[in-house]
Amino acid sequence: MRMCDQSTLTSVVDYLNTSYPDGDREYVDGHIVERSLGEKSHSKVQGEVHHLFRLRRLSLGAFSFVEQRAQVKPHRFRIPDVCVYVNREPDEDVFVTPPFLVVAVRSRDDRASDLEEKIDDYLEFGVPYVWVIDPRRRIGWVHTVESSREARDGVLRTRNPDIEMALGEIFSEEIR
Repeated sequence: MRMCDQSTLTSVVDYLNTSYPDGDREYVDGHIVERSLGEKSHSKVQGEVHHLFRLRRLSLGAFSFVEQRAQVKPHRFRIPDVCVYVNREPDEDVFVTPPFLVVAVRSRDDRASDLEEKIDDYLEFGVPYVWVIDPRRRIGWVHTVESSREARDGVLRTRNPDIEMALGEIFSEEIR
């Protein structure tokens, strides 16, 4: 986690009223936190996941959002790469209702401990499923409050509703 200025605490109000010209920031317990600015493979995977959910919008009743602020705790705001709601689109500028699914795409400079903290934040917020996709290794994991497992068969899944997304759908030959 890269704090922008570890010595100065920022209020929630100031965070919510600040725009960052080089990419949005997360807010963790009073600290503004820089996000990894993904490289090309990150961007392509993020876009493809969003696109695949947009294609399935009618059949799944899914609403997909890219880099949308979500208030996961009173003093924590995360910005998932992709978040998905089912059966209804939230009517909030900053999401305070947990999505059904959060998708995190790993960047080269992501630290495992920071990613684990984000996954924990999402699950504690009430997100039933967190998918983590590693574009360089072309693998993915499914995290729930009950378990964390690699999608060894190459398919990321949810239940109720049943959603399946094959990693082969996400990765094209162009992503390297």
